[in-house]
Amino acid sequence: MKQCKVKELNGMSYRCYFELTVSVLSGKWKALILYRLADEPVMRFSEMRRSMPEITERMLSKQLRELENHGLIARTVYNQIPPKVEYSLTKIGAGLIPVLMAMKNWGAEYEDFLGGSGMFNPDEYEQPEKA
Repeated sequence: MKQCKVKELNGMSYRCYFELTVSVLSGKWKALILYRLADEPVMRFSEMRRSMPEITERMLSKQLRELENHGLIARTVYNQIPPKVEYSLTKIGAGLIPVLMAMKNWGAEYEDFLGGSGMFNPDEYEQPEKA
C-alpha cells in the first residue's frame, strides 16, 4: 500500500480517510455517546450522564464539545431558567450509526470467540437501530 501525503484540514492532520475517521472517534466515550444518541434522538446532559455512569461530568462535557466541534452532534440551548441544553445527531453524525452497529455486531462475534456467549441477557442492552 502506498503512503499518502499528510493532509491538513480544520486543525486535523491525516493521511487517509480511515485515519481521519479514527481521529474523529478517538477516545473511550465518543462512539458510545453517538450510540446512545442513535437510541434516544434527543438527550439532555443529565440523561446522557445517567446512561453512562462510569464517565465523569468533566469528561462527558469534553467529549460532547469535541463531537460538536467535529459536526457530529448538535447542541441546542433553550433560553430559560434553569438552562436547558439538548444534544442530537447531525446528518453527518447519523451517517456513523451503521458503522457503530457493525462494530457492535463484531463485538458480539468477538465475545463469542472469547467464550463469553450467553453470559448476558441481550434484552438488557439498548439496541439502537435508528439512523
